[in-house]
Amino acid sequence: MTRVIDPARLLSVAREEAELGKAEGGVPIGAALFDTTGVLLGRGHNRRVQDGDPSMHAETSAFRNAGRRPHYRDTIMVTTLSPCWYCSGLVRQFGIGRVIIGEAATFEGGHGWLEEHGVEITLLDDPACTALMTEFIRDRPELWFEDIGVPAEN
Repeated sequence: MTRVIDPARLLSVAREEAELGKAEGGVPIGAALFDTTGVLLGRGHNRRVQDGDPSMHAETSAFRNAGRRPHYRDTIMVTTLSPCWYCSGLVRQFGIGRVIIGEAATFEGGHGWLEEHGVEITLLDDPACTALMTEFIRDRPELWFEDIGVPAEN
């Protein structure tokens, strides 16, 4: 029996991670890596502030927490925000075949590029994800610009 994947159910795991990041004073972006049957392999959130590690984006955290596999073709990366170029590179490097995105209204990362290279993209336009990032960008613009690698405007 084939299990039907509900993107909203998968996104709820990533959104929980984003909320954890927010509660810890970090950037509220969450991610989770699932297999193609919907089994959770790893989850994580942006920990750049908490760990003092500029490479600890949400997708990186979920990927690391999923552990080593012989390949990642049978996995789905779920993220609350369109993946930046760094995280888009991770998806391409390891051959992750599908990405489910909560929202791209506040930041349009590399998901178009991923799609051009054969990655299946599902953009949910989730209002809760958009509200979370809109509030964060409004309240912490300096941290937001640092996170995306753009100097804050003076």
